[in-house]
Amino acid sequence: MNNYNTYIFDFDYTLADSSKGIVLCFKHVLKEHGFTNVSDDEIKLTIGMTLENSFNALTGVSDKEKLSIYVKEYVKKADTCMTDNTILFPETAEVLKSLKDSGNKIGIVSTKFRYRIKEVLEREFDDDLIDVVVGGEDVITHKPSPEGLLFAIKQLNSDKNNCLYIGDSTIDAAAAKAAGVDFYGVLNGATTREELEKYPHIIIAQDLTDLLIIKKQSIEITT
Repeated sequence: MNNYNTYIFDFDYTLADSSKGIVLCFKHVLKEHGFTNVSDDEIKLTIGMTLENSFNALTGVSDKEKLSIYVKEYVKKADTCMTDNTILFPETAEVLKSLKDSGNKIGIVSTKFRYRIKEVLEREFDDDLIDVVVGGEDVITHKPSPEGLLFAIKQLNSDKNNCLYIGDSTIDAAAAKAAGVDFYGVLNGATTREELEKYPHIIIAQDLTDLLIIKKQSIEITT
């Protein structure tokens, strides 16, 4: 096992559950445009995709102009309700603080807007807990492209050989593979163990708590 000193996380379904807010926003836009038969579970399966790809998957619409309208309406709705409907998973705070207290670098790479993630972080944590946040607006190509991960690693002055990426979806797993970094899969979201196991990984865990075991093992390597 590598001696990790950098832990980079996806956000939705990895650190936090914002599915209530996401479903609310999608339902609002879909209803406005006559798509009334999309279920909550169908919406949840798109979490981790870009908004454009999510709307395409849910509606079958491929026209870029229409998708752009849907996205703008979603963002406008999300500005009013997303942060209030986002909650951290029970283990998130303990795990992040423990990793930070051990001298590790902490980052977030997500397709979610950076400012939206920071709203939640500012509500929950001190300013210095997370070293870098890379959101959807910070990259040209989104996950599973490795662009965001590689950018975060560069910003952290880290090395991908000592980096672990933690996520819940096959999109996250594919991004880690493309970036050449180890992957830790969590089962907080809609992706199954069997789906995640198809990608290179060091562990597929129920939640984030096994990171504390991995941290301990990394410390033992250096002593």
